Amino acid sequence: MSTSARMVVGVPTGGTAARREDTAVLRELATVSCYATDLAAAERWYTELLGIEPYYRVPGGGYVEYRIGESEDELGLIDARYRPGGPVAPAPAGAVVFWDVDDLPAAIDRLVALGATVHEPLREHGDGEGFATASVIDPFGNVLGVMVNPHHRAMRARRTAAAAG
Repeated sequence: MSTSARMVVGVPTGGTAARREDTAVLRELATVSCYATDLAAAERWYTELLGIEPYYRVPGGGYVEYRIGESEDELGLIDARYRPGGPVAPAPAGAVVFWDVDDLPAAIDRLVALGATVHEPLREHGDGEGFATASVIDPFGNVLGVMVNPHHRAMRARRTAAAAG
């Protein structure tokens, strides 16, 4: 492990301030892309889930994108015709992106009420540090992770304090 990302009692230290700008490859999350064989249905489902309309649509169809939260994280929905390897997805697998939520049980309940199925039930992590995750499979076959994350809560509190002046 590099000295810029040491672990102290199971908590990573270093972070952005300790990153060497000349060697950083991954800077921050840019866009999460989900595929759907019925893009119009996926757009309706995610619009209902998020409570916002997409901010961008590719003229002629095939892609819509939302900006979510204070950091305006991007969630893109792509017509499955453009999925590498073809429109039919294998069983859910691979990396799972976890979205920070305020109330994890309520988020899971809402996702399931909208038609998602539980992929991994709510699970607490660590030794009482406040981290917990769950994941669902959306009606279009994408794994969607949700979590409570004390780090993100602290970041939001710092942004709020800075904005207040």
